[in-house]
Amino acid sequence: MPPQIIGSLYFHYPHQGNKTKIYKVFNFITKKSFIANLIAAIIFVFVLALLFFFSLGFLTHHGETITVPDVRGKDLKEATAILKNKGFEVEVRDSIYIDSLKPLAVWEQTPERNDVVKVNRTIYLTINKVVAPTVAMPDLEGLTYRSAEMTLKSRRLRVGDTIYKPDFATNSVLKQMLEGKIVKPGTMIPEGSRITLVLSSGKGSIENPVPDLVGLTYVEARELLAARSLILGTVLVDETVFDTLNAFISKQTPTPKNGLGDLNLIRAGESIDIWLSAERGVKDSTDINQ
Repeated sequence: MPPQIIGSLYFHYPHQGNKTKIYKVFNFITKKSFIANLIAAIIFVFVLALLFFFSLGFLTHHGETITVPDVRGKDLKEATAILKNKGFEVEVRDSIYIDSLKPLAVWEQTPERNDVVKVNRTIYLTINKVVAPTVAMPDLEGLTYRSAEMTLKSRRLRVGDTIYKPDFATNSVLKQMLEGKIVKPGTMIPEGSRITLVLSSGKGSIENPVPDLVGLTYVEARELLAARSLILGTVLVDETVFDTLNAFISKQTPTPKNGLGDLNLIRAGESIDIWLSAERGVKDSTDINQ
């Protein structure tokens, strides 16, 4: 056993046999007392705390504020450069599609323009999408103009041109068109598209002779009525008809002439009922509309 030495700490390595090699690691309480070391540690911690609290103002830029510039409508690259030159951080938070705004332009910013904030604050931007998302075209036919307008707005679509045609249902939608073509309900179209509405102007004020449809095919009669702003009313089909589109008009109401031989008159927007037959009907040879 190695001798005990008071006031010092030794390590004993038994693998060295009878010869013991001792290394001194440290002296426990030699020149300074334990209380003196404790007081020094407390003072050191106190000084560190003072330095930390006094540096908070510098680290957090306490009292340093700046006014947020307005970057709405500017390109994302330009907006980012402006904000960073002012000492702000920039982050794109969201995107939206506005057809009247150029792609990647800033739509909204938070904090808002002219807000006074601390320097190094992060400004969150909402930008305009590059490609417009698509939505399903709603069915507007038969709706009033007001209802059609509200329906389009709910789908992020807009009312474009309005065209009026004579029809008995005043101010109701007769057709919905996009870029000059009829667009069917359910068709996927870009958000922000302007939809042309063909609206009913009600019945016309001028009376014109009733056209003679007898002998025409169903398709020909429909085209003639559309050209004269008249409506195809009830269609009654004979049991012999297998192809409606190529069937012939055998009878109509009102007729071109009344029982006295005078011309019957009709206004734009009014309707004519027809009967379809497999055989071509015979026209009145005295009718002026032939």
